[in-house]
Amino acid sequence: MPLNRKLLLIILDGLPWRNWRPLMGNLEGWVQSGDAQSWRMRSVLPSLSACCYASIHTGVPPQRHGVLGNAIRHRVSKPDIFSEVTRVGGKTGAVTHSFWSEFFRRHPFNLVEDIEIDEPDGPITHGRFHTMSGYNLRNQMTPSDRDLFATLTMLTRRHAIDYGLLHTCTLDSMGHRFGHDCHEMDEAVGTMDETLAAFLPDWLEAGYEVIVTADHGQTQRGHHGGHDEEMQDFGLYYFGKGKVQPATRCSISFSSPQPS
Repeated sequence: MPLNRKLLLIILDGLPWRNWRPLMGNLEGWVQSGDAQSWRMRSVLPSLSACCYASIHTGVPPQRHGVLGNAIRHRVSKPDIFSEVTRVGGKTGAVTHSFWSEFFRRHPFNLVEDIEIDEPDGPITHGRFHTMSGYNLRNQMTPSDRDLFATLTMLTRRHAIDYGLLHTCTLDSMGHRFGHDCHEMDEAVGTMDETLAAFLPDWLEAGYEVIVTADHGQTQRGHHGGHDEEMQDFGLYYFGKGKVQPATRCSISFSSPQPS
């Protein structure tokens, strides 16, 4: 049965704190108008993508859930957001990299069988996954973000999901290729902000609370994984009725908000 509150979590992979407020004009505009709240957040360690994905959805650090690197993947045994929502009768959706399917559904990922799933009894009720197979610095293999946002919107309309996750690697891939102090990155973040802005009002009108955030940051050279503010810090924007005090622990990133 539907839950009392519905949430969409949008994860923009690898977008460091220093790029959120200067370049995300739409998100900042909603903060200024009072329609959103924002915080500076800090990732777990190691600040690698797979480790952060598993921590975001379990609430425990990599040293406890066991995902200690991008190549160390398995079905996570800790309770997670997908399983907890479905346990109380809710429906979940995921439009993400295939790593999320491996961590919270089954491992290893079967390209044909797992690319699109609709499983009423599964922890991920409706999943649309992509692999980025063949990724390198010259060919990023990232799907169009407009297509990803449209797919999530389709899941909200067609299946009335209670919790939905969207994860895109576009900005992480751009950072690895170009670094962050460059025209290419300025344009990429601005395009993401504009693309997101085209869909966010529709989600809010449909009754969803929305969180827009990242999993980790990146250095100017496009690196992350270690213990450093540039590699760990990122922004979080919340559209909803709840109020979070700056000094409290924020459960979505499992890290205390940092002073901005």
